[in-house]
Amino acid sequence: MGEAGRGILAIVGACTIWGTATLYYKAMAHVPPLEVLAHRTVWTLAFFGVLLAVQGRFSAAVALLRGAQRRRVWLAAGIVACNWGLFIWAIQTGHAVQASLGYYIFPLVTVCLGVVVLGERLSRGQGVAVGLACGAVLVLTWGLGVAPWVALALAFSFAPYMLIKKQLDAPAAVSVTAEVLLLLPLAVLWLGLAQGGVVAGGWFGADAFTSWMLPLSGLITGGPLILFSWGAQRVRLSTLGLVQYLNPTLQALSAVLVFRETFTGWHAAAFAMIWGALALYSLEGWRQERAARSLASSAGRSGTVM
Repeated sequence: MGEAGRGILAIVGACTIWGTATLYYKAMAHVPPLEVLAHRTVWTLAFFGVLLAVQGRFSAAVALLRGAQRRRVWLAAGIVACNWGLFIWAIQTGHAVQASLGYYIFPLVTVCLGVVVLGERLSRGQGVAVGLACGAVLVLTWGLGVAPWVALALAFSFAPYMLIKKQLDAPAAVSVTAEVLLLLPLAVLWLGLAQGGVVAGGWFGADAFTSWMLPLSGLITGGPLILFSWGAQRVRLSTLGLVQYLNPTLQALSAVLVFRETFTGWHAAAFAMIWGALALYSLEGWRQERAARSLASSAGRSGTVM
């Protein structure tokens, strides 16, 4: 198997773990969401801290907090804490269908942010894809009588986070370590209050199952990120865009088949529109990538002749 094949396997592995992580958070439904979030922060730092220390790169995370990009790191930390917390709450409280919808929508929200913030221009295909996504939200709002606020909140929090990460000049493991370092004091404070009985919770040590499961939150967060980053360096952008939709697809299947959440005809119509939008968006990305490769190849041949 070549580098591209191994890259695809790594990305599929990452998206499979992310997509089935809903099963883990549902199993932790007896633990308050903020306590799960605090444990996720602590154990993610433990995972990446050990990894970077072994690699001799932990100082890079500390330097990121002190350097010129520290404001972006602070902003990213705040956004990812909100996104993680909302996702955990959504899975625990029966909103997994909406959570999956949010992660379907977020790539198209990212496109819109690129237009507004970075001044990028939409192609005709991308414009139609964004329009279809907006139509899907309107259809679901009309059919259910209420906007899918959980899906929108997840999409409109994760998309800015990805935009900030794109602008950060740091490897993913280093930047995530810096973010959870900032969140660590709050996480430790909350866990201390929970263990002390000041707030509801204190589940670590209460029983063997929970005590073993909570540290897994760090592995579930850090492991897939390493696989995804490694794989992304070895596959084409269009391939990356297609495979990453495995994540919300597995989330949706878990919500409907395992958690037995309601999936109405309005959900089906909205999801069909979203899938159509993503197919169009991915096709447009493939077309642009192919055109760029063709242009680069032509330029290379011209340079050789000269």
